[in-house]
Amino acid sequence: MIKRILDLSIQHRWIVVLLSLGFVALGVWSLAHLPVDAVPDITNKQVQINTTAPALSPVEIEKQVTFRIETALAGIAGLQATRSLSRNGFSQVIAIFSEKTDIYFARQQINERLIDLRSTLPPGADPKMGPISTGLGEIYMWTVSLAAKSSGDDTSGWQRDGSFLTAEGELLKTDVERGAYLRTVQDWIIRPQVKAVPGVAGVDSIGGYIKQFQVKPDPAKLISLGLSFSDVVRAIEVNNISRGASTIDRNGEGIAVRTGGRLEKLADIGDVTIITRGGIPVRVRDVADVAIGGEIRTGSASRDGQEVVIGTALMLIGNNSRTVSAAVDAKMQDIRRTLPAGVTVETVLNRTQLVDATISTVARNLGEGALLVIAVLFLLLGNFRAAFITALVIPLAMLMTAFGMLQGRISANLMSLGALDFGLIVDGAVIITENALRHLAEKQTAVGRTLSLQERLTTVKAAAEEMIGPSVYGQAIIILVYVPLLTFSGVEGKMFEPMALTVILALVSAFVLSLTFVPALIAIAVTGRVTESDSRVVRRLKTSYAPLLRRAIERPAPAVATGLVLFVGALLLFLRLGQEFIPTLDEKNIAMHALRIPSTSLTQS
Repeated sequence: MIKRILDLSIQHRWIVVLLSLGFVALGVWSLAHLPVDAVPDITNKQVQINTTAPALSPVEIEKQVTFRIETALAGIAGLQATRSLSRNGFSQVIAIFSEKTDIYFARQQINERLIDLRSTLPPGADPKMGPISTGLGEIYMWTVSLAAKSSGDDTSGWQRDGSFLTAEGELLKTDVERGAYLRTVQDWIIRPQVKAVPGVAGVDSIGGYIKQFQVKPDPAKLISLGLSFSDVVRAIEVNNISRGASTIDRNGEGIAVRTGGRLEKLADIGDVTIITRGGIPVRVRDVADVAIGGEIRTGSASRDGQEVVIGTALMLIGNNSRTVSAAVDAKMQDIRRTLPAGVTVETVLNRTQLVDATISTVARNLGEGALLVIAVLFLLLGNFRAAFITALVIPLAMLMTAFGMLQGRISANLMSLGALDFGLIVDGAVIITENALRHLAEKQTAVGRTLSLQERLTTVKAAAEEMIGPSVYGQAIIILVYVPLLTFSGVEGKMFEPMALTVILALVSAFVLSLTFVPALIAIAVTGRVTESDSRVVRRLKTSYAPLLRRAIERPAPAVATGLVLFVGALLLFLRLGQEFIPTLDEKNIAMHALRIPSTSLTQS
């Protein structure tokens, strides 16, 4: 079969070249769409279920929430294990599935179980699934803060008394009010726009205060008027409802009859009437203080010692982190132009920086390796056209590998591309090219003239057929070295399987090219007078090597002993080598994490 392929490639050599050009275009397109990341994503298939119940202690959370959720998830198809965390008012259950399980199928099964479970959970406990992301999904992070105070004529919103005047004319006097304002900007202006970016699975918000309109009754005033807390709650609830009363037909138009009763401002809440005593209404403001406050929080965020709100964009699983982070950054530029006056947004983490730096390093190393191999080819082959044909295998094999990686959903990263060896890739092409040059030179010497077209094609075919055995065996042995890596599972499988598949794809691509493209191009380009002789570099190497070889054959014992000593020395050095899980990566950002005892207050932290 391989001989048949060789024959067709040489007879239809121009078609082979055109097909190769087609693969070039396909490979370039694949490179543009290939997922790019710094390292492989080793996160397992998992779904997070988060539940908040502020009134429950960790022990109650574990018994009444966490345990019930874990029990409800038992038996789901593909479920391998569950991990859980129970804290004061918070429960997190992580369901881990097998790698073959579709993540959307897993989430559907969990959602069905949670629907049945909700009625048995404590009041107010509402379990929700986390976004469809992974451990490497945090691709973009930003801070939301108020503009810095400036001296002189201050137009940033800060007032002389230390309060902040918003663009809506609201005066923020306390840290809680300012924190609530920033969190509102994050949750209602920035977050919805970032979530609309393709490839974003969700947006996390940390810090600030979730804005609340708080009513703080005075117990003494309530008792003096014979009122209770429930009376205040009931009065606010019934006065915060819009009602409708069907429609009125007028001139063919249906006009909706409704009354708007929604409370919109602090003054509206204070004006709500609780009860009437002696014809005088008792309003909320008469028995309670009404102010803007924040929800009880369990976490905060700061930058440079000042409290801020931090937003984090989470990438949808399976997407290109560089593309998504770049899209989020572009959207953030648009958002900045629409923010209220006095509010600033600063980027603190952009995955694009790390990915670009990593890919730049890999590309530089691959480029240097390719140039080194090409330089060796031109120095040692002794024929410019033959060396050029062999060197073309490197970019062609890379483009074909990119197409295979795209189809196999293998991302381009430090591990998958870093293991490529261009010396192995051009091995088959080198031996076929070298043998073809030798046969062409010998044939010309035998006939005493340049070869005709048919003679040249026949000679190239015969030379390539001679190298089928060595080429097939050599490539097969190299590929078999990487096959055991394909049997890995779990974290090691996610880490090393892409590398093994990429190398195998590159070797198979180079092997196909050496049997089709290389013979076809030799038959086209290597014409005229062909000489096959050692280059100057090879002659010098032979001159230096011949005496050493002769001496080693005459006295093998020293050579064997030297080899054994070097082997033992290398083995000792290998045992002293350090070990790392992944290469050290520096994305030029520092994330501080303070560890503290569980009872430490948030203010103290």
